[in-house]
Amino acid sequence: MFKSIITLAAIVASASAHYTFPSLVVNGATTPAWVNVRKTNNFNTQAPVTDVTSADFRCYDTQTNPTAQTITVSAGSPLGIMSDGTIYHPGVVNVYMAKAPGDVSSFAGDGNVWFKVYEISAVTDGGSSIKFPAEGVPGVTFTVPKNLPSGQYLVRMEAIALHVAQSYGGAQFYISCGQVNVVNGGNGSPGPLVAIPGVYTGYEPGILININYPIPKNYTQPGPAVWSG
Repeated sequence: MFKSIITLAAIVASASAHYTFPSLVVNGATTPAWVNVRKTNNFNTQAPVTDVTSADFRCYDTQTNPTAQTITVSAGSPLGIMSDGTIYHPGVVNVYMAKAPGDVSSFAGDGNVWFKVYEISAVTDGGSSIKFPAEGVPGVTFTVPKNLPSGQYLVRMEAIALHVAQSYGGAQFYISCGQVNVVNGGNGSPGPLVAIPGVYTGYEPGILININYPIPKNYTQPGPAVWSG
């Protein structure tokens, strides 16, 4: 009975409170929606991506043919990514970047070019509880690695909602790609490099997981290790 109540509550929650990530935060200022972030297909519906193999899993923009302006940020400085509300659902966050060979406006992000720069994982205690520090926050802020080479980059937000992730395809991915010009960079070699889509199969233990019952004893963050420079 208890398990049924939890499952029903999760299903009801899955039908509401979706979100997008339309803005960046640079030098403490939040940019207008969809100016420095490529407009996603769900800019009206807020619906998530659930197929990790789809073309939309990269920047979720196959239907919008978006154009965005590129904003300058210094290596070693904070960069934020803001939602249009809050990260309502329990889950985790990954932030990836990919360096364009030239103008990022024409960069699709094909191939093994993505590296992780930030993550917010779950907190477990051996099975008594599981907590999600990203739940309920309006956005995330991380430090652009100081040794990141100067140049133009896509910065990809990935919030993974896990409230109905107990079956394959149940995890919900809320995604956006911003465009930044990194200055005052270093000579680091970011990695590991992965392809998106391709980085996940959907069967990873941090993606295909029942967070409601029984409570997981531990949690494994999906994706490669964070490159901090």
